[in-house]
Amino acid sequence: MDIIFLWAEVLVRWLHVVAGIAWIGSSFYFIALDYSLNDKNKLPPKAFGEAWQVHGGGFYHLVKYLVAPKNLPDELTWFKWEAYTTWISGFFLLILVYYSHSQLYLIDTFKLEINEFQAICISLFGIVVGWVIYDFICRSRIGENTVTLSAVVYVFIVLCAYFYSEIFSGRGAFTQLGVMIGTIMVANVAMVIIPGQKKVVNALIKGNKPDPIHGIRAKQRSLHNNYLTLPVIFIMLGGHYPILFSTKYSWLLIAFVIVIGGLIRHFFNSHHAKKGSPWWTWILSFIIVLIMIYITNLGKPSKTDDLKLTELSKSLNQEILASAMETTSIHCTMCHASNPQWHGMKTPPKGIVLETSEDILENIDIIMQQAVWSNAMPPGNITWMEFGERKSIENLYLEV
Repeated sequence: MDIIFLWAEVLVRWLHVVAGIAWIGSSFYFIALDYSLNDKNKLPPKAFGEAWQVHGGGFYHLVKYLVAPKNLPDELTWFKWEAYTTWISGFFLLILVYYSHSQLYLIDTFKLEINEFQAICISLFGIVVGWVIYDFICRSRIGENTVTLSAVVYVFIVLCAYFYSEIFSGRGAFTQLGVMIGTIMVANVAMVIIPGQKKVVNALIKGNKPDPIHGIRAKQRSLHNNYLTLPVIFIMLGGHYPILFSTKYSWLLIAFVIVIGGLIRHFFNSHHAKKGSPWWTWILSFIIVLIMIYITNLGKPSKTDDLKLTELSKSLNQEILASAMETTSIHCTMCHASNPQWHGMKTPPKGIVLETSEDILENIDIIMQQAVWSNAMPPGNITWMEFGERKSIENLYLEV
């Protein structure tokens, strides 16, 4: 059964990435298209702007109507399935990886003593409530001012990041926030943008004047999706890098990443709109990245964390712990050490050190992934780690 679950994870992750590329690609394309429209030439009645483009050996003449022309075509292309497929595949991936292994990926007993069922319930509740609160904010009077709304939504997301970092493991908190933001973005499409557009189309077919609120809300939510895309990608990728999610201030990194994403999108939006290229956004983004690097070092595990791990190591079966440590000392520490002994290696891969029992316990989930659930480590099994040795790591993992 294990191989079936692994293949399911691979295929669902593949679908998730492909669907995400399609969704982001179409989203970024239409944002660029909107900003590049011009009205210099004579346009058809009720047309807002036009653009000429060249691609694949052909020329395209695109005309945008804020409200549909008098005679609608029989067929309309709706850009929605890319978003839906991204969320559906992402949710299945959440189940396959994080919910089915919640003890490993979601729960951190040093932060909160909860069981797997409770962790999953908290996660699902947070995803739903995150959308409900966000949607309420947008529909309230706060949503009438773009700047105020952006600030309030930003504060809300950062507060969620801090809240989850205090409940879940570092990786679990990153993933939870990424799923929450991704759900907000897809719900914007499924519950606001597309329904609003359908109401406009139905009104036009009946010969009625469409309610302008649908266009206003769609533009508002599209703008949010535009500025949230880059941060959510970073957050989802960040869940694979301990240097990001294992710091005590991981929530603060997310706060900075949202700012960086906004700066980068501002640059491209301004560029496409022919309002100049604000290069200062890249300089400021670089400065913020340097601050983030400093924060990751500032938030590394403290002496208190080491004491907790020391207490845990003392409470474990010492034979099982010693056996696992012997395995890692033979096959891992020549690279994963403060001063690696492997030729040409100056720093431990991904900053992971496996020299003490505390190191082993802190990284037991990663060791399990790389050396037990797969044979990724040692690379090419160059040190010939045998089945029994891999089993010693699994025994420690089960003991913990």
